[in-house]
Amino acid sequence: MSTSSKISWKSAAALVVANMIGTGVFTSLGFQLAEIQNTWSILLLWTLGGMLSLIGALVYAELGTHFRKTGGDYVFLSETIHPAVGYCYAWVSLTVGFSAPIAIAAMAINGYLSPILGDSILPGLFLLLFVPIAHVFSIRRSAGVQNFFTLIKITFIVILIGLGFSLPSTVEFSAVDFSSTWQKEVLVPGFAVSLIYVFYAYTGWNSAAYIIEEIDQPEKNLPKALIWATVSVMILYILLQLALLKHATVQQLAGEVEVADIAFGNLLGSNGALWVSLFIGIQLIATISGYAWVGPRITYAMARDFRLWRPLAAVNSQGVPVRAIFLNTALSLILFLSGSFEQIMLYAGFVLQLMGTITVYSSLRISKESGFRSPLKPWLQYLYLSFSSSVLVYLFWDRPGESFAGLGIVLLGAIIYCFDKKVPHH
Repeated sequence: MSTSSKISWKSAAALVVANMIGTGVFTSLGFQLAEIQNTWSILLLWTLGGMLSLIGALVYAELGTHFRKTGGDYVFLSETIHPAVGYCYAWVSLTVGFSAPIAIAAMAINGYLSPILGDSILPGLFLLLFVPIAHVFSIRRSAGVQNFFTLIKITFIVILIGLGFSLPSTVEFSAVDFSSTWQKEVLVPGFAVSLIYVFYAYTGWNSAAYIIEEIDQPEKNLPKALIWATVSVMILYILLQLALLKHATVQQLAGEVEVADIAFGNLLGSNGALWVSLFIGIQLIATISGYAWVGPRITYAMARDFRLWRPLAAVNSQGVPVRAIFLNTALSLILFLSGSFEQIMLYAGFVLQLMGTITVYSSLRISKESGFRSPLKPWLQYLYLSFSSSVLVYLFWDRPGESFAGLGIVLLGAIIYCFDKKVPHH
């Protein structure tokens, strides 16, 4: 691939930001407030999620610049642990990892546009089917589309935060609570379960590592893109939660999905809330676009290596894996038409957290390093592994149904691997 067709660190960072800022930041707070109410607890959740994502970003920058092959975790796990583990990851990515966030974003678009367009599945369905088409032409086209929609996304969130902080609250008892009850809340199982929603909201911090062959000077630009994007998103997330808490009561928000609508409806009135709804729907186009760009690259990497998936390794004249993009879109459509919002979010969240944890562990198995080295190695890895493992155990205990569904997907991938054959590379 020529240098002229590769993307800059800014485009790579835009991809990461677009994949991270999706439905989670606008919906998670309601689920969290059903379990914990203290503002310090909420801020701690989002800070922990951000710090863990930053550690992950540093580790993935190291893995990406070491292997320098498109495919992300599939490549890292296959090379460091065993091809079967990489295969299971690629299978998880294909079935839920990258199709579920697209389906969830499309469902959420329908939810946010319903006050304007009525209860219809058509807006989300249309975008789910047509946004991925922007990525079948060339990498340059993908970058252009992604940068445009990401700019809309960031501008919208900055405006929301600005309004939230500058305008006085219109509710008598806002959800802001800076008392000392957080000391008890951080010890309850609900705190750990709330972390899964936060981790889901931060999902995507590793996305630039999946397209490393498409990034110009990756040894310098991949770490820059991952770190810059993750830190920026963490700051935006924390500020947005404060704005939402300031403009609504706990009773209004707890257990609700459309928390941004509720808070900004209180602040701006029903017409203002309609505009907020409209723009949350529009900014989710960037999320669909980001996952439609990245997800098929993992399927493509597996298809290059295994006979069963070989037809999906086909690329067009610009090196774009068109068939993998169409398959990813078809699977997103199936999830979109079947599952419930919270269930898909939980089982996708569990299984992605599990596979990401194994990938962070895999970085400890690199003997001769080349490229970027994560600072404080191996202590940051140990911190990530212990924290992430404890959250997974808690989630398994609290939500065994969704957790077993996630593990079932991994097991099915392992069974298919046993019947598949590697393609010899000449």
